[in-house]
Amino acid sequence: MTDFLNREEAVLVVVDVQERLVPAIHKDLYSRSLKNMQIAIEAAGTLGLPILLTEQYPKGLGKTVPEVMRAFDGKDYRLIEKMTFSSARDEGFLSAVSDLNRRQVIMVGMETHVCVYQTSVDLSRAGYSLFILDDAVSSRSLHNYQSGLQALRDAGCTVVSTETAIFQLLKVAATPEFKKVVSLIK
Repeated sequence: MTDFLNREEAVLVVVDVQERLVPAIHKDLYSRSLKNMQIAIEAAGTLGLPILLTEQYPKGLGKTVPEVMRAFDGKDYRLIEKMTFSSARDEGFLSAVSDLNRRQVIMVGMETHVCVYQTSVDLSRAGYSLFILDDAVSSRSLHNYQSGLQALRDAGCTVVSTETAIFQLLKVAATPEFKKVVSLIK
């Protein structure tokens, strides 16, 4: 049985949405995932979730794209540069996740079948509950995106939409947070 997300236990991880990688990503997948990554970042900030941002070899793949960085304006987050495909094989990332003392990880970013997949599987094996936002991840091809999501499900990760995750984190309506966050998804 899958747990619901709990804002006191969750952290948002934004994986490798970088300048030189984005042009290779399937256009429709990227457009949808960018919008939902921005919503997830805004919601995480409003709800007080810690946010980790990773960059894979930024010297070669560039920095995180400005469209994503704008969503971070005014929010606390930690940037972790890495060389490993799995963020969970990077000591700095592992230390950052461990220091947060949270057991639920919400994953968004690129690519579904490579860095998102490998990070999620490694974190799952380490005892974390993984929640992949299927409309906030993307790959270079539709096939790789679809096979990546299936592999994540097969590995025991929970695959849900951004809206599903947000409503799980909110739990109740008619709060100031609800009004602010729900305006993001309308």
